[in-house]
Parts: sequence; C-alpha cells; structure tokens
Amino acid sequence: MLEPQSTALFILLIVIFGALTWWLIVARRVGFRVTAACLSFAVAAAFGVLAVNRYFSYYQTWGAAIADFSNPNPNSGPQVSSGSLLVGDRSPAFDEHAVYLKLAMVDGYTLHINLAGKLSHITRDAYIYLPPQYFQPQYKNYRFPVVELIHGQPGEPQDWINVVGVTTTLVSEIDRGLAKPAVLVMPNANGGQTISLQCLNQVGGPQDLTYLAEDVPTVVTHMLRVLPPGLGWGVAGYSEGGFCAANMALQFRYRYGAAASISGYFSPFRNQLASGPVNPFGNDKALKAANTPIDEVRTLGAGARLPQFWLGAGKGDHLDVANAEYFWQELSQYQANVPLDLSSDGGHTMATWHAEVPPMISWMTNTLVSAVTHENQVLKSNQARADRRALAKKRAKAGLRPYPKAHSTPHPSASKT
Repeated sequence: MLEPQSTALFILLIVIFGALTWWLIVARRVGFRVTAACLSFAVAAAFGVLAVNRYFSYYQTWGAAIADFSNPNPNSGPQVSSGSLLVGDRSPAFDEHAVYLKLAMVDGYTLHINLAGKLSHITRDAYIYLPPQYFQPQYKNYRFPVVELIHGQPGEPQDWINVVGVTTTLVSEIDRGLAKPAVLVMPNANGGQTISLQCLNQVGGPQDLTYLAEDVPTVVTHMLRVLPPGLGWGVAGYSEGGFCAANMALQFRYRYGAAASISGYFSPFRNQLASGPVNPFGNDKALKAANTPIDEVRTLGAGARLPQFWLGAGKGDHLDVANAEYFWQELSQYQANVPLDLSSDGGHTMATWHAEVPPMISWMTNTLVSAVTHENQVLKSNQARADRRALAKKRAKAGLRPYPKAHSTPHPSASKT
C-alpha cells in the first residue's frame, strides 16, 4: 500500500509534515522545537525525492530501489576486459572462468567497460549487452546488428537496464519471434548527472556528437562480432536521448540504418554544463539549423537516403505527442509508413518509455536485419553479374563464344529420321 509511488504515502507524508509544523509552533522547549524542525526538514526532503521518483516512474516498489542501491552495476556479472574480446577472427574469446557460458547462452551477458574515442578524445563508460545467441555455436560466424541506446537527462546508461528493462524485453521479444538478436550498446551520453550535452559537438567544448556517432561505433565494431556502421546499426533514445537519436541519424545518414525517438523533441535547447547553461553553437545560427532535426529533414533532396524512423510518445503528455506528430508529418514526405506509436500508459515518464520499448525494439531489430539481408542480396547479385562480364571478356579475348554453348536435348516427341 505504501510503495514509493502510492498516493497514500504522499498523503501520509503531508499529514506528518503538518503535525511536525504544528509541534514546532506550539513547543515551548528549545530542544523540542529543534527536533521538530529537523524531522520536518527530513520529511520534506523525502517528499521531494519521492515526487521526482513518481514523475520519472523510476521505482515502483521498495524492493526495486533496494536492489538498485545494493547492486550499482546491474546484470554486469563478472567483469570482462575489452582485451579479451579483441581477436583476429572476431570469434568470441571469453575467459570461461570469468563468464558462465551456459548461463550466457540463456540470458545473454552485460559488459561494463570504458570506451575511448580517438576523434573526440573522450573516454566514458558504457554498458554493452550481448544476446544469448552471441554465445550459441550456430551463431559463431554471424555478425550481429547493433542498437545504440541513448538515455535521457538526468539519467545514466544503466537506466536502460534498471528501469526500462531493455535487456529482458529483447530476450522476451526474441523468444516470442517478434524481434531479432542484436547487440545493445548503452554509452554514457553526458558524462555526468548534472550535465546535458544533447549529443552535440559543443563549440569550444566536448565533442559529444563525434564521440557517440563516430568513436563509439568504431570501437565496438573492432571489439565485437557485429556489423560495421551502416544499415546494420540503429540508434534509439528517450526524452533528451530521443532528440539525440534523431539528430545523430540525420547527421550521419550512412552510419545508421534505423532510428527511434521516444518522447523526444526535435529542436535543441541550451546545454547544461557545470558552469551553467551554454549555447552549444555559440552564435552560429547555421550550425544550430544543421543540428535541428525538423530543419535537417527540410533540406533533404528528393530521393535522399536517410535511416528508417520510428516515433513514439505517451498520450498523457500533449507536447510530446505534438512533437512526434509534427516530425512524423515531415518525415512522411520522404518515407512511407513511418510508425507512430502513441502509448496510453502515461506521459513523459519512465512508465511510458518502458511500455514503448517492446514495439520499438521489435521494429528496430527486424528493420536492421531486413536491410542488411537485402543489401547482401544486391551485392551478391551485382558480384554475379560482374563475374559473368569478366568471364565474357576473357572468352572473347581467347576467340571463344562469350558464354559456353548450352547443350540442347531433343524434345521427346521429336521423330527420328
């Protein structure tokens, strides 16, 4: 009854705060008044923390909160160094004493490692989830698609695991035949809880866009048995991460095959740094327009290639819905059948994002696999045609027919003479 988000708990705290305030007023002894003041401050602070928890829908139960604080690196299991993954043939080379392979083949495995960017000179931590299929023998030569997941602000990459439940959702959707196996990469998008970089290259500051869209995919591609950046890579995010996903996909249209924005916005705000709000573009209006998805789409030429998009929002937040519908209408000029999923499970909260993940991850993984399969078929067909042309030229130089003469077989009804 008195769970972290229950109305009864909030009413109880208000009643307690009122009682303590009354005690503070009527108490005559200084000691009692000090005690009442301290207790009322503690109750007010608890009310504020629980209000934030309820707004973002972080913890539904006390058990979930206790489990999170007692295990700050959830599902990471034994630590595995990135060096143990670097192998020439890209086959999985995990230390069997560090990874319980039988368990990994059922549940998958979560790595918690640092990713260093050569271009951006940024190094941050990231969570990487390898699906069960990554460890199964029948997939030993398979290169997996990748979904890069960008968290919101305030937030951390592990929120995708702790609160949104993306890893368990992916396994469940795969088991139901609704999703395809994929590696999930959850980088630290801001480098701090009080910092908001919006995945942008700050003029005179951190080159966050370069780190997330170029460095992270490059490092992960060389580290794991995954597809290179391109049609096999997707990017998704919620809230601020939703803006990031849209902008990253449009800025690097040939490094991503799909993008999903949940409760996102499509025009950047000021960045929040330790020193206060900062315009990430300085006074360069053209640079801002180049990083504003609603403007970026308008500048695309006819037939321009851009990643497939998926949009979602909670019906309880009218601004999120309006943003999604507006951007959906713009995208519809260039892409037919852009999915727009409006959840009835809340507004701009974790509960909404938790509800939006299953349809998003199913759509995303199927889209990436289909695009790569189609590209491979086209490449194979083009290679076959090139081989035939080369053979024809070789035979022509030798004075032979361009192609070997086919042997004909007389029709059974033909009469003998």
